Amino acid sequence: MKRLILASASPRRRELLKQAGAVFEVIPARGEERTTKEHPQDIVMELALLKAREVAEAIEDPEAVVLGADTVVAMDGRILGKPKDRADAVAMLTSLAGNTHSVFTGVAMVQKKDGRITNFFEETKVTMYPMSREEIEAYVDTGEPMDKAGAYGIQGKCAIHIEKIQGDYNNVVGLPIAGIYQRMKKGFS
Repeated sequence: MKRLILASASPRRRELLKQAGAVFEVIPARGEERTTKEHPQDIVMELALLKAREVAEAIEDPEAVVLGADTVVAMDGRILGKPKDRADAVAMLTSLAGNTHSVFTGVAMVQKKDGRITNFFEETKVTMYPMSREEIEAYVDTGEPMDKAGAYGIQGKCAIHIEKIQGDYNNVVGLPIAGIYQRMKKGFS
């Protein structure tokens, strides 16, 4: 296996790679996340590629493979990023409660030596149970929603409010690890 570099500071992405047995190092991308795209799947693919390319350009090792990722929550064509404040988190969770939304994660793998790129996205549909205002506020008060797209963590305290998912659970956490592994087997091993 070539040197694998994760271009993300996300503790959830690190944990998923460790769980899969990957040997990797972390060099977070630092650039500003700006997109020229409109649709969630295109946005996450573009941002993942920008992150992976930024780190690939900064390293010397020609054998390295840089892995970039970006995740968004989308509902009714609207992207729900990380909440700006408590009121924003409450508003997001109020709109998600009792409804189905999509979680898109874009992935980019850049081979330093030849510039080869693999860029794809995964979509997982998540249905949440209805939540009372008190439940939403109690969850927001835990602080957990504040650094997560869509203002919730499926792997945390919000798990009790998830009715069902269609697709890859790990994608909702932040990295579709099975999809990455399958693509790496085909061209990045």
